[in-house]
Amino acid sequence: MPKLTVDGVGTFDVAEGKRLVQALVQDAQTDQLHACGGVAKCTTCRVQFTDGEPPTMTEAERDTLAVREINAEGVRLSCQIQCDHDMSVKLISRLEGSGRKDQGSPVADTIQPEPVWIKKDA
Repeated sequence: MPKLTVDGVGTFDVAEGKRLVQALVQDAQTDQLHACGGVAKCTTCRVQFTDGEPPTMTEAERDTLAVREINAEGVRLSCQIQCDHDMSVKLISRLEGSGRKDQGSPVADTIQPEPVWIKKDA
């Protein structure tokens, strides 16, 4: 079972294959945003990896980060990542201080849109 460490929150066991955004909200009980419902459109689910950044990403994540000109080291969309190994993250987009009324729309159990996996630096 992968371990998820959230800076300032703690370390949690996460079900293999669970979406990172769901693990942050359900397992770690954080106020991680996910305004678009986890379909790689809004970038509110951004996290910054401090350890264990996956070497692959979905084409949807790559394209959305590029359009929004988000290219900081280790910054990824938690809605496009599966928990399949130990990882450590810092929360970037949280409900607290955002001015939003809630964290976002419900998130499906599977990555949406249908993932096409590529190497992170491709």
